[in-house]
Amino acid sequence: MDTKQQGTSLKEKATSFLQLVATGKVREAYQRYIDSDFLHHNPYFKGNADSLMHAMEESAAQSPHKVFEVKQAIQEGNTVAVHSHVRQTLEELGGAIVHIFRFKDDQIVELWDVGQPICLAL
Repeated sequence: MDTKQQGTSLKEKATSFLQLVATGKVREAYQRYIDSDFLHHNPYFKGNADSLMHAMEESAAQSPHKVFEVKQAIQEGNTVAVHSHVRQTLEELGGAIVHIFRFKDDQIVELWDVGQPICLAL
C-alpha cells in the first residue's frame, strides 16, 4: 500500500487533521481527510463521522483559544498514533491525549482516542 499521496505522509495527514480541528476548521478537516466509511471508537459519541464532527465544532466554539501541541507521531503501516498536549485556555494545565488513526487509501477510516488530565506532582 502506498502510504504517501502527493508527498504527504500519513503522520502529516493525521497531525494536520488534528491541527485543523483544534483551530476550529472542523469541516475543512473532515472534507480533506475523513473517508465516507469513517468510524469513531469513543463511548461518549455515536461511531459515525457526523456526531463526532458536531461535537468537535461545539468544542471549538466553546474554546476558541484552545492550545494544541503535537508531542510525537508514530506510524506503522496504515496506522498512526499522535500524542499531544491540549489546553482549552492558556492558563490551564490541560491534558495529554493519544489519537490513533487507521487510514485506507490515504483517508482516515477509523479513529480511537484516549486522554488524561495533567496534574501537578505532589
